[in-house]
Amino acid sequence: MNPRVLNSIVQKSNILPTDTVLEIGPGTGNLTLKLLEVAQKVIAIEIDKRMVEILHKRVSERGLQDRLTVICQDALKTEFPQFDLMVANIPYGISSPLVAKLVYGKNSYRSGTLLLQKEFARRLLANPGDSEFNRLAVNVKLVADVEFVMNVSKKDFLPCPKVDSSVVKIYPKTEIPEVDYEEWCAFTRTCFTKKNKTLGAIFKQKRMLMELMKLQETKGDEENNTLYSDYHVNDTEDEDGLSNEDNVNFSLVMGKDLNLFREIINDILRSGGFEDKRPSKLSHKELLDLLSLFNRARIRFHGQVN
Repeated sequence: MNPRVLNSIVQKSNILPTDTVLEIGPGTGNLTLKLLEVAQKVIAIEIDKRMVEILHKRVSERGLQDRLTVICQDALKTEFPQFDLMVANIPYGISSPLVAKLVYGKNSYRSGTLLLQKEFARRLLANPGDSEFNRLAVNVKLVADVEFVMNVSKKDFLPCPKVDSSVVKIYPKTEIPEVDYEEWCAFTRTCFTKKNKTLGAIFKQKRMLMELMKLQETKGDEENNTLYSDYHVNDTEDEDGLSNEDNVNFSLVMGKDLNLFREIINDILRSGGFEDKRPSKLSHKELLDLLSLFNRARIRFHGQVN
C-alpha cells in the first residue's frame, strides 16, 4: 500500500502513546510497522501462518517485537482482547460480520479506523432516504456513529485490486437505546426485506406472516402459545403520535387464524401511523417506536426478548 495512505490512516486514528491497538489481518505488516511506531502495544489477529512468520521477521528486524502480540486465529471466531483502538485494513470478504462484531461486542473501545471497500463504506455511511440506506447502516448506527475519513484509489495498492476503497471511523455511542439486540436485528431483517415497499405491503406477505405467526406459537410459555383475538387498538395518540401502552389491549385465545393475525398486524401499523411508511426512510426513533408497538402486543421477531 502507498506509504502516504498508511501514514494518513495512522494520523487519522489519533493514537496515544499509551494505547493498545487491535489490528485485523495485518498481512506482511506494512500498517503494523507504522502502528508500532506510535502505539504502546499492537495486537494483530492473522489467520495465515505464512503471513505471521513474515510479520514476526519484519518486526524483529526493527527491534519492536516486545510491543507486538500476534494471534494466529480467525478474527471472526476469536474473542477480542481488550484494546483502545481498532485500526485495520479489513479483508473485504469479512467486512460486514467484523464491523458487527466490533460495534456489538463486549469490548470497550474509543474508536475504530477501518479501510473498507468503497461500496461497503457508502452503505455503512448511508442515512434514511439515501438510495444506499440499508439494514447494515440501521443496525450499526443504533450503537455507533460512523464518520467518513477519506477515499483511497485502487492505484494505491500493489497488486492493484478491482475496486476503490474508503476509510471510515467508527465511534461507540455513549447512550444506547434499551433494546434486545437479537430482537432488533430480527425486526430490521423483516422490515428491510423489501426496504422500498410500504410497511403495510411488507406485512401483508403470506409467507412472512406465517413465519412470524409460527414464531409466536413456539415461545415456550403458555401466554405466547396463543394468537390474539377480541382485541382493540385505541385510536387516541400520545404527544409523539403513537399509541400509549394502555391503548393497546389484546385478549388471548387459542387459535391459528392467519387472517386474524394479519388484521392484528395491520392494526398495530395503523395505530402508530406506519402503514404507508417505507423502511428506507425511517429514522432509528421511528423503527424503535414500531418495534415497541409490536412488543407491547407480545409479538416478537426473535424468540423471547431479554
